[in-house]
Amino acid sequence: MPNTRIREIRARQVYDSRAQPTVEVEVLLEGGARGRSTVPSGASTGRFEAVELRDGDPRVLGGRSVLNAVRNVEKVLAPALAGLDALDQAGLDGAMIALDGTPDKRRLGANAILGVSAATAWAAAAALGVPLYQYLGRGTAPALPVPMVQIIGGGMHANGAIDIQDFLVIPVGAGSFTRAIEMAVDVYHGTRKVLADRGKPVAIADEGGFWPFFSSNVEGIELLLAGIEQAGYRPGEDIALALDVAASHFYRDGRYTFALEGRSMDRAEFAGLLESWAGSYPILSIEDGMAEDDWEGWELLSARLKSKLQLIGDDLFVTSPARIRAGVQKGVANSVLIKLNQVGTLTETLEAIEVTRQAGYLPVISARSGETEDTTIVHLAVATGAGQLKVGSVARGERTVKWNEGIRIEETLGSAAYPGRSLFPWSAAGKGGIR
Repeated sequence: MPNTRIREIRARQVYDSRAQPTVEVEVLLEGGARGRSTVPSGASTGRFEAVELRDGDPRVLGGRSVLNAVRNVEKVLAPALAGLDALDQAGLDGAMIALDGTPDKRRLGANAILGVSAATAWAAAAALGVPLYQYLGRGTAPALPVPMVQIIGGGMHANGAIDIQDFLVIPVGAGSFTRAIEMAVDVYHGTRKVLADRGKPVAIADEGGFWPFFSSNVEGIELLLAGIEQAGYRPGEDIALALDVAASHFYRDGRYTFALEGRSMDRAEFAGLLESWAGSYPILSIEDGMAEDDWEGWELLSARLKSKLQLIGDDLFVTSPARIRAGVQKGVANSVLIKLNQVGTLTETLEAIEVTRQAGYLPVISARSGETEDTTIVHLAVATGAGQLKVGSVARGERTVKWNEGIRIEETLGSAAYPGRSLFPWSAAGKGGIR
């Protein structure tokens, strides 16, 4: 048995896909195994997330540097964890939570704590000579996730070019993870051609999707449908649509306001709009359809749509087991977005996935807009059999590194480990819906 006690923990400031500083941690074990993890960062963040510690000195990287979080790793966490067994993930994570001593990790920083948590898991897996997904699974049958892929970016990911944050595709007709990514790539290029043919100038949003100019929010849906057809696929049959509405960002004083259209709606009107889109287009999934603190709106939207499609809570739940339980009690949503850095440790993330499953909800493992070349979330999705993975588009290296890792894992597990269409209990999603 290799010696899996922690010998050394190092940290450094590196940079993410939005050219923002972030924390990278390396853990070295007594037996020589090592693990490394680089922490992501979100632009569209919920109020209830664990706190990402930034230095706040405007003279250094606009106040965004993370040197205090790096120091917390090396001066506080490393001495406290030295000599502990890397195989005791729950014990290590619990020790870091206790050292921080705050409910949202604001003292040491969720970015510092998560870096150590994930790097330790990588080191433990390396010591045992197994892939991370096998180590994290601990006997659970691994399963490849169905990809949810951004094609058009909006909201805070595209400087408010459109109110809706993400227009995504789910390749429900694919029989393997590899084929699903191939289909998404086809749609990406098909959408690029549609945009060019219509004379729409295109930039690239934070997560790799296209960032054109729009005249209305529904135009994003219609452009994506045209891109699917341009690629030779049938909307709803081969490829379904998904929306990340990110409604918290345009919710003020009890109203939802589309800046693009100069349109303001109360919660009933906004729920009615989303319901009409779901009835008119092959939409299989809607994320953050109501604001994070609009529980009444969530109850209204859930009553209308949760039996018809996937309703994901992201800002609403922030990967918090307590908030997930509260939402389940209220009967809102039917799916939970899972983001490691929203809660700050692997152990708490695994608990959130388990709470989600016990409620009969679907977990969706997700990246952030500020991403890195780290592939922890891919292994987490496979290890837990979560079923879905959302990492952005099929362009930009911080995105493709994750899709490519899934392709490699499928070579080992085989396409039989891919759930495909059977994952989704809904039989239809609007016009031309899933059948």
